[in-house]
Amino acid sequence: MESCKRIWSDCMKIVKDNIEDKVFQTWFAPVVPIDYQGDEFTVQVPSSFFYEYLEEHYADLIYASLFRVAGKDLHLHYRITVDTSNKKGGCTTVQSERLTSAKEANKTATQLNKHPNTLVPATEWNPNLNPRLSFQNFFEGKSNLLARSVGESICENLNKTFNPLFIHGCAGVGKTHLCHAIGNRMVERFPEKKVMYISSHLFQVQFTDAARNNVSNDFINFYQGIDMLIVDDIQELAGKEKTQKAYFHIFNHLHLLGKQIILTSDKTPAELQGIEERLISRFKWGAVIEMYKPDAELRKKILRNKIKQNGLEIPEDILEYIAENVTEHIRDLEGIITSLVAHSLVCNCEIDLELAKRVVNKSVKIEKKPITSDNIQTVVSTYFNIDLKEIHSKSRKRDIVLARQVAMFLLKKHTDYSYSRIGSMVGKRDHATVLHAYRTVQNRLEIDKTFRVTMGNIETLLTK
Repeated sequence: MESCKRIWSDCMKIVKDNIEDKVFQTWFAPVVPIDYQGDEFTVQVPSSFFYEYLEEHYADLIYASLFRVAGKDLHLHYRITVDTSNKKGGCTTVQSERLTSAKEANKTATQLNKHPNTLVPATEWNPNLNPRLSFQNFFEGKSNLLARSVGESICENLNKTFNPLFIHGCAGVGKTHLCHAIGNRMVERFPEKKVMYISSHLFQVQFTDAARNNVSNDFINFYQGIDMLIVDDIQELAGKEKTQKAYFHIFNHLHLLGKQIILTSDKTPAELQGIEERLISRFKWGAVIEMYKPDAELRKKILRNKIKQNGLEIPEDILEYIAENVTEHIRDLEGIITSLVAHSLVCNCEIDLELAKRVVNKSVKIEKKPITSDNIQTVVSTYFNIDLKEIHSKSRKRDIVLARQVAMFLLKKHTDYSYSRIGSMVGKRDHATVLHAYRTVQNRLEIDKTFRVTMGNIETLLTK
């Protein structure tokens, strides 16, 4: 136990030197080392949320620190004190699922080196899949319905339809998740089949190593023995002529034998630059399907799942606000929830709408609707239920005067117009009248709580 604490303590010194102190106090200070036997190292974390966050953001740093201190690779396990995913007490232990690129490359290279003729037993096969990314937590919406349906169809009718499957779309729409979901379903249904998920970057690293060691043919033979090959971000092979040539031979061999090929890209095949034309033509042989940015309903579905998964309670108005304003990437949605929890822990405060707005504003760029003079006058007219012609008239009725003064005040606050210009826009009044109106409203805001609420409501309508 002493060696366990010592190793973790020395490891945390390294971690602390590489991250901000607030981050360290939030995510690493609560982690407790509890066991170290052989190559197995176990730490205790407060919740599954901690485990997921550390795995997603700091796995590489933790592994590198442990290796430097222990002098060898360790298998990291997390003991979760309260499993919030099912709201039950007690402890559960999970093994780290995240591997560094170097470790992934080493695992595949080990398979390749031991079995250059691709005779790898299924029990020894490493598909490089993340078991947490499945169809169960890949939520369906209009933006991904076709891609998901085709993916499930492939798993039901292997090698008979949609080969190759080329999925394209901008970053953060769920392409990688879908690839892992297809791979995991295949492993579940056909455990005797060899499924391999690999990023284009790692494929390039492996090929470069194989070429350096004069085993390029073994590299190609290894991949030609796979039953389902999933290559993520194929656009990253742009300009890599030798790697493309190797992939061309692998593609042809697998397709000829009816083996399933799945590729993802941020562009359509026709838009790919730096990829050989003969490869691009083959990418079009099967189904080319686009995944779009998630719509509002899908964003809400993803948020509710993330909230439930981590045992959180977030009011519906906050969920609505996040879903309405975080519209680009699915990863952004999950990141917002993570940031909300982190801010709540660091600041020891509840997750409310004000906190959500601050976190969202820091995380994503929110396009604010421009406030125009016409918009201001229309909103004020509607709010006070007074015709715009009356606001522009000479009437001295109290309610009309108030609406007129509010309109002038807001025009000065939200535009660059001079007092004279504003006066000409609101009933052709002089600059002194507008200045008087501005000061009247400003003074009333300082002393009248009810009036402040009224102005707040109007400001809200202006920004919608």
